Amino acid sequence: MLVVVVTLGVVALLGGVLVWRARRDARRELGRVVDHLAAGTGLDPGPVRSPEELIERLDALLARVRREGSAAAAERERLARAFEVADLGVVVVDGGGRLVLRNGAAGRFSGARHADALAEGAIGELVQRALGGQVGERELQLFGPPRRVLQVRAVPLVREEELLGAVAFVRDVSEARRIESVRRDFVANVSHELKTPIGALALLAETLAVGGDPEVTRRLAGRVLEEADRLGRIVDDLLDLSLIEAQEAPSREPVPVWMIVADAVDRVRSAADAAGITLDVGTPADDLVVTCDRRQVVSAVANLLDNAVKYSEPGSAVELRVERDADRVELAVRDRGIGIPTRDLERIFERFYRVDRARSRATGGTGLGLSIVRHVAQAHGGEVLVESAEGEGSTFRLRLPRAGGAGRTPRASPVREASAS
Repeated sequence: MLVVVVTLGVVALLGGVLVWRARRDARRELGRVVDHLAAGTGLDPGPVRSPEELIERLDALLARVRREGSAAAAERERLARAFEVADLGVVVVDGGGRLVLRNGAAGRFSGARHADALAEGAIGELVQRALGGQVGERELQLFGPPRRVLQVRAVPLVREEELLGAVAFVRDVSEARRIESVRRDFVANVSHELKTPIGALALLAETLAVGGDPEVTRRLAGRVLEEADRLGRIVDDLLDLSLIEAQEAPSREPVPVWMIVADAVDRVRSAADAAGITLDVGTPADDLVVTCDRRQVVSAVANLLDNAVKYSEPGSAVELRVERDADRVELAVRDRGIGIPTRDLERIFERFYRVDRARSRATGGTGLGLSIVRHVAQAHGGEVLVESAEGEGSTFRLRLPRAGGAGRTPRASPVREASAS
């Protein structure tokens, strides 16, 4: 009996030791687990002393995971929104070529037809090359309409020599190419326009250096003055155009329309007299006012009048009329000259564009006047329109927003006194 009791005691003792060891080992293991989970989370590592402490630590860890999960989700949402509103098209695939992300700018190429289908084909081809570890780039000319130029570039996504996928970027560079083309044409045209009078001045100077008949010398000196004046007008127009383009928001003040008309007529009066052209100028109302950069708008109206004078026949008249409605003022310049062919109407506001180059050279035009008019109109929130028929003349309409409540400004002299007759 005693042996049995001792045996049971030993068994109970051994059982208690085993349970104590199991609990100790469990606590140690739980401590190691908590330490592992705490690494990189900001939680304090250390041994777990009680189940309650373990629960507290796990609750803190879960709260931290939830916060970081929410922050990561918000970050992913911001990134997705940023990709969605970007003008740059983005396509991302994983290492197996499966689509991960395609933003809106690149979405229009998926399943597209005609020109956009070419872009989708280029994206797919370059992505496959990127999955093979190669960077690829291609420029596409899409003839539309509208005509566009796209740059497609794809690169592999690699981390520690492991290929994670590939990303393709699609950039619309149509506007950049257009600006580059305009700049190139502008430089070529400026060079050509300046070369002509400079070449003429050099030739005239050589002839004058030889000397000879005083009458011939006098005529050559007159030609030198004409070419120098022509060169000066080109430079002045270039400076005006450059200033107008650079001044995105021109300084504005209320200006009576009759002042603008009078100043513009004064600028072209001598040229009209010399050409035998009558300026028939209407009388604007004293209370008609526009808020504008006075110098720019006067330059625009003067250019319209000068253009009409140059392309009118001697003895004819150029009309300037001012109309108004509730919101705007219209200055209409009409001539009865040679007119403009329909094919040229869309291009006459381009820099240096001339309908009749031979006649323009004879009249001394620079080809910049109408371009200046268009830029002035756009800078002031207005527009310029043209109506023309070959052999019947042209009418240009400069429309500007009307200023309200500016009051009357007494004029110093009637506008008609400033016109040529």
